[in-house]
Amino acid sequence: MQMYNMKKPVIVVILLSIVAAIGLSALDKLGNTRRSIEGLPEPVQTDAIGMVQMTAAGYKIVVSYRYAYDMDVLVAHTKDYFSWDIGDQISPRDLTLIWGKVAQYNSEVDFHWSQMARRTIFALDSSVDTYRLFGGDAEMETCISNNHIIPADDEVRWKLKMVRAGDHIRLKGYLVRVDGIRSDGETFYWYSSTTRNDVGDGACEVIYTTDIEWL
Repeated sequence: MQMYNMKKPVIVVILLSIVAAIGLSALDKLGNTRRSIEGLPEPVQTDAIGMVQMTAAGYKIVVSYRYAYDMDVLVAHTKDYFSWDIGDQISPRDLTLIWGKVAQYNSEVDFHWSQMARRTIFALDSSVDTYRLFGGDAEMETCISNNHIIPADDEVRWKLKMVRAGDHIRLKGYLVRVDGIRSDGETFYWYSSTTRNDVGDGACEVIYTTDIEWL
């Protein structure tokens, strides 16, 4: 029987484990980068007419344009959705996007961003005075959005996967109405918000996204 010296493999495994741990830690930090950017404008929304059709999860889907949409924004958080559900199939990732004073004071106010169930959630460590520094609730209602991103093609889908918290991006596309119907009569719909000052259910933007650019 041939004997092997197990000391080197053990050392190699330990070193690989350390490197992997460092790598995961770095990726975790990369995916949770806190950053502030001053002067980011409100998204530009203009009239648009058009539609596209697609199929997903057994549904025939019509995506109708409501407005053209152009955003110069800071990414506060990202959330992936994996399932055979129609929503997850057409929109595999949500982005929490911020601009205005929320983006300007994102670091100073110590927001803790998270997302779940297609919603954005945040908590604060900062004092009330710091929160008021940038406008408090009134500013939060107008300078933040949770966005269901529907990639227009494979290139946009790939770019969407690359987006990380802390990225400064320009996102272009359309605010849309999504209507789907299955052969058994089951229906699905998503109607995008078209205003920046709504909150709660129905306040998310549904964006048929045609381009993502890093700034």
